Amino acid sequence: MSVTETGATLWLTGLPSAGKTTLAYELAGRLRSEGHRVEVLDGDEIREFLSAGLGFSREDRHTNVARIGFVAGLLAAHGVKVLVPVIAPYADSRDAVRKRHLAEGTTYLEVHVATPVEVCSVRDVKGLYAKQAAGEISGLTGVDDPYEAPESPDLRIESHRQTVQESAAALHALLTERGLA
Repeated sequence: MSVTETGATLWLTGLPSAGKTTLAYELAGRLRSEGHRVEVLDGDEIREFLSAGLGFSREDRHTNVARIGFVAGLLAAHGVKVLVPVIAPYADSRDAVRKRHLAEGTTYLEVHVATPVEVCSVRDVKGLYAKQAAGEISGLTGVDDPYEAPESPDLRIESHRQTVQESAAALHALLTERGLA
């Protein structure tokens, strides 16, 4: 395999509206333009098609992350750069995915999109913070449900302090540093 055919999973974790999906698609476009095989496993799409029926209990969230991690690992093992913009609020769930990748000899990189909840609630891409504030929903990650930020991610991005392009460039630099781009 050439370097461009080496797969990897790049998991972007962070609060709702942190910018994970926006960054993933920005990076995906750049990688594709360089000839890489890329897939984005968007959390909302996965919940609709692969994890339909799961709720947001700790157990269901763990199952969702495990399923996404399994698919990401399969794709990465076949030479795909897999970008996973999924909250994955619990460290033990993310660690289980990392361990599975390591056991399979597949690269797993964890990126914390470290956008403060105050910024996320202003962005409120899906209206979740407004619904939570109005009492229409509960269990919002980082507000009234836990979010365990990574203690030592491979990269920490403060998307509120730089442009999408700058953040994507930092992600690309990480992949280049690891011989993956």
